This record gives sequence, C-alpha cells and structure tokens, in this order.
Amino acid sequence: MSAAIRVEGLVKRYGSFTAVNDISFDVKEGEIFGILGPNGAGKTTTLEIIEGLQKPTAGNVNVLGGDVLREANRIKSRIGIQLQASAYFNYLSLLEILRLLASFYPKSANANELLNVVGLEDKGKSRIDQLSIGQRQRFTVAASLINDPELVILDEPTTGLDPQARHNLWDLIRDINHRKVTVVLTTHYMEEAESLCQRLAIMDQGRIIAIDSPSNLISQIETTYTIKLVTSNPLTVKQQSTLQKGATFQEVEIDPDSQPLAGNPYVLRLDKTSEALNDTLDGIVSSGISLKHLEILPATLEDVFLELTGNELRE
Repeated sequence: MSAAIRVEGLVKRYGSFTAVNDISFDVKEGEIFGILGPNGAGKTTTLEIIEGLQKPTAGNVNVLGGDVLREANRIKSRIGIQLQASAYFNYLSLLEILRLLASFYPKSANANELLNVVGLEDKGKSRIDQLSIGQRQRFTVAASLINDPELVILDEPTTGLDPQARHNLWDLIRDINHRKVTVVLTTHYMEEAESLCQRLAIMDQGRIIAIDSPSNLISQIETTYTIKLVTSNPLTVKQQSTLQKGATFQEVEIDPDSQPLAGNPYVLRLDKTSEALNDTLDGIVSSGISLKHLEILPATLEDVFLELTGNELRE
C-alpha cells in the first residue's frame, strides 16, 4: 500500500523552542491514522506543516505524491481540512457557504449531497448560529469534504461534544473512510482513537515515542489487567501478603477516588501472565476477604498513553 503522507526528519522551531523534533512516519492510503499526545506535544504543528499552512525548519513532507513546499496549491486542492476552530459567515445559509467554498476549487462535491452525508439534509437553509454544537462539528466536516478530497485531516474533531454526538461523528468518519478517503486525526479521547484508528502515533515533547496499531501498543505494556475491589474491612497485612505472593501484580494501593460503594477501595495492577489473574482471584477467595465490589478491567490505550508519556492528559 502506497503512502498518502510521508514525513522524514521533520523539525519545526520557534526561536529557541523546538515544537517538532526530528519525526518521521508514513500514513498509508485508505487508512484512519491517529496522532495522540498531551497539549503542546506538537500534534497541531505537525498537521499544519502537512497541510501547507506552516513551513518546516527542516525535513521533508510528501503528501499525495507531491512535496508540500513545491506543490502546495496542487496538494491543497486535493485535501480536506477541519481545524480546531472554524468561522463561517453568519448571514449565509449552510448551502450557500458550501457553494461558496466549492467555487474556490477546480473540483467539488454536491452541496446537498454533503449535507445528507453528515445528517444535515434538513438544515440547508439554516445559518451556522442556528445549529447545535454537534451539528456545527458535522458541518465543519462537510465543509472539509467540499472539494471531494483524497485525504481529510481532522484536528480534534469531537472536542466538546456530548457522548451521543461524538459517536455520531465517529460513524461519519468511518463512512468517509469507507469511501476510500484517507483520514488523519488528532484527539485527546483514548476511546476514540482505539475505536477509529488502524494505526496511531503517540507524540510527546515534539517527538514520536510510539507508533503502531492500538492493539499492538496495548500488548506491549507490562500491566494487562487492573482489579478494583472494595472490601467491607481494610485488608490485613496477611491478606495483602497473600495477594502479592509470586509478584503477580505490580502494586496494591488505596485509591480514594475510586469508591463505587462505601468501604475500603484497593487497586491491583497485574503483570502480563494470564496466570496472574487466576492467582490473584484465588488469593482473594482463600484470604477470606469480604468483598462489596469487584471489577476486572483489561489494559486500555489510556494505560499505554500514561505509561509512555508519564503524564496525565494536560489541559
């Protein structure tokens, strides 16, 4: 499969600050590729260089077979972009905005059909300020498709949406991809990245620190299960010792923020072996621990993110 995007040795500096620090990666044609990272990791700067909105300090970026510096206009006519924040003419209807945008390109999609694709077929005569937040987000996606692009870049497309609107937009992104359009997106939502993306790059401090499929990234971390339990009484030293036999898990800790029921909450983080889960559950039973709540959670992409970056998600 050929590359829709090829980035080699990309660097972007602002004075003494390095926003993007020598990164290289490919995006395959027809895939949904995600970029994860805390705020300030360099995600948006990387996308803006790919989009031709910024010039790199060093490195090469090839998009749809062309160099973004030498063939910027040709590339821009073939890609669709949804920025983190978009502004439209409030006195124009949605159809009028789309038709205006279409006039800027040599090739364009049908405005009415696009509104139908994003579920806004009955809003064509409405203004942007008459839409809900979720509807506005779907409209910005429609606007990014007006030139019938081969590649669509979405920068945090679901930020601020409620769960229902977010899942609706996920379905829309999958539908776009099923039309053989390559999709690149950034997001802070781990569930979103895990659900949508075939491959992911995780960035921190301007560098790519991991790149693979979500399932492969999850399989590479040490902790594969987390057990949350709430006991009627605090665990005794002997009970804790029983649970820790064989070093089948990494830590036992009191978690004051995890209290689904009144009681004494604990978190057990298990290592990679499947026997560890059985051993720990056997230990809970054999120790005579009085349980009020028990929850077994597999490792997630958020566990990967926190292990690799060493940071919680940043505001």
